[in-house]
Amino acid sequence: MIATTWRGGGASLAAMAAAWLAAGAGPAAAQEAPPPATVEGPRVFTPEDFARFAPRNALDMLRQVPGFTIREAVQERGLGQATGNVLINGQRIAGKSEDIQTQLNRIPAQNVVRIEILDGATLDIAGLSGQVANIVTRAGGLSGQFAWRPEFRRDFTDPLFTRFDVSVSGRRGPVEYTLGLENQASHSGAGGLTVITGADGGFIERRDDVWTGEFNQPRASARFAIDGPGSSVGNLNLSYRQFWFDYVEEGLRSGPGRPDRARDVRIEEDGYNYEIGGDFEFALGSGRLKLIGLDRFGHYVPETTVVTRFLSEERPDVGDRFARTGDESERIARAEYRWNAGGADWQLSAEGAFNSLDNVSRLFVLNSVGEFEEIPLPGGTARVEEDRYEMMGSYGRTLSPKLSIQLAAGGEYSQLAQAGGGGLTRTFWRPKGSFSAAWKPHPRTDVNFRLQRRVGQLNFFDFLASVNLQDDRENAGNPELVPPQVWEAEVELVRNLGAWGTTSLRPYVHLIDDIVDIVPIGASGESPGNIESAIRYGIESKSTVNFDPLGWRGAKLDARFQFQETRVDDPLTGEPRRISNSLMRLAELSLRHDVPETDWAWGGGLSYALAALNYRLTEVGRQWEGPVWASLYVEHKDVMGLTVRATINNIFGADSMWDRTVFEGRRTGPVAFFERRDRVIGPIFSFQVRGRF
Repeated sequence: MIATTWRGGGASLAAMAAAWLAAGAGPAAAQEAPPPATVEGPRVFTPEDFARFAPRNALDMLRQVPGFTIREAVQERGLGQATGNVLINGQRIAGKSEDIQTQLNRIPAQNVVRIEILDGATLDIAGLSGQVANIVTRAGGLSGQFAWRPEFRRDFTDPLFTRFDVSVSGRRGPVEYTLGLENQASHSGAGGLTVITGADGGFIERRDDVWTGEFNQPRASARFAIDGPGSSVGNLNLSYRQFWFDYVEEGLRSGPGRPDRARDVRIEEDGYNYEIGGDFEFALGSGRLKLIGLDRFGHYVPETTVVTRFLSEERPDVGDRFARTGDESERIARAEYRWNAGGADWQLSAEGAFNSLDNVSRLFVLNSVGEFEEIPLPGGTARVEEDRYEMMGSYGRTLSPKLSIQLAAGGEYSQLAQAGGGGLTRTFWRPKGSFSAAWKPHPRTDVNFRLQRRVGQLNFFDFLASVNLQDDRENAGNPELVPPQVWEAEVELVRNLGAWGTTSLRPYVHLIDDIVDIVPIGASGESPGNIESAIRYGIESKSTVNFDPLGWRGAKLDARFQFQETRVDDPLTGEPRRISNSLMRLAELSLRHDVPETDWAWGGGLSYALAALNYRLTEVGRQWEGPVWASLYVEHKDVMGLTVRATINNIFGADSMWDRTVFEGRRTGPVAFFERRDRVIGPIFSFQVRGRF
């Protein structure tokens, strides 16, 4: 499988390299259909460039920009400098609970004036690099849009009817607003066999399981953009989400010399979260000051119950239950002051962020009379909090019409504390910064470079003891966790192929200190912890190929390939290995054909991903779905004013699989058993009905 992927990826890279050469030697193609860009400036796309796709919102439009892939903002500690690669009206969004795609989905297409593809280093927003999309919008009268996305699966899963989104946008005086209501629900399921064999290959046990999962998360949101007074601008973002997840797994287990058993797993989780965020920017002295604030809170109550019933023997049921109540909060205050002096853009920023988790975990065992009785769980209940302060300065300058640079430097001070569960208090000082450059050596070629020192975020739940009853795993908790720090270096080369499309290559190297992985705790425990160093490197290519020059009007192919290697010294054996669950290979192909002079379109996609093995101290394995996901769809862009799409997914029969090796004790000991799982997912049928009002 890997060899096949390498061959396919190599051929694609070779084809793209040939396309680069052809583009450089073949200006005739450019004369047929010049790219929507000025020679020295950004690529600019207007609504007319997307007319054939009949887009309903800004997300539909951005997805059709040749060679551009939306990169979600990294969940930084606090807000930090800008990440991701999408701006709205030249501004980053001061929020963390909603991704950029959800926000773009609420902007009606008729409100989009243009989309600009710029080099991040040329902007006066610190932290951006590579290709960045700026969505320029202008609110008109009151307008609304909606989408309904039901889904049906052949096997194991109930139909899904509750997935929808609806939004209303408009302007009243100086205030532009967007109100949204959505439920990004999902139903999933799979079923099939798991075979357990011994170290000698002998058959031990057969398991026949079926599971279903139903997730609902209705969310209400509001965004207000305020123009004025004077040159001041402000934004206010509000969101509230409730969620509940129900998981049911039923299975039968049997094997030679073992009693027949029925095993039931129930997982229930519910909770809510909210976020209030906003910013206000105004002129001050020779520059502009932006004040940003955010308050975020989440309440989570998951509970897992596993019960085994003996079918062939008169024995009492056995079972366990793990329950957790967690309250997470984050409050951020940030100020940014920027000005222009000496032909350069300057910025100073200061930020304070305060994070906390209050968690209570409880473990129960089923006693002989059929009641769950609580037992101790050391390290499962505690409060974890971090106070963090950051100061950064940035400098950006255009050195020539073809070269711009941006430099940022500073640091952060933080205090990390855990009360309860063997906690302690620690303080840290960490330098941070970045350097980026945008170079345009040729009217059709852009080169972007970025070097960054970044401090990662921690999952506070990793500090505490927890139990995974479903997979029979336990984390001991680790109050000594520290955030990872990363040196990131990458170069992005973008080539405009004229009428043929666009292509890009991005080689990168990441040097990681204190990476988080599973480490030994005491004589027999394990938990997420820090490993001194690791490396991650690879290359990513993204291309859009238009087939109009070949005579296939209205057809295009989007392709993405990524090859990555990682290395870390195993904390148990000391031997080098890949980082657990890290991406190794990725291939995505998406074909779309808008049939000329009709309202019909059709297309499909293929995707393949291979991750490294997951290493725990007592086992090693890989859990994935695949090997190849494939889909086909047909779309009509005007069914009584609606856009309707029908899709069939998983047409090649991707399954849910898990291969793992479990040891007697830690991995340095003998093998206890091998587990091979193959569960059928089956075909997935979905529909989209989208319109506006």
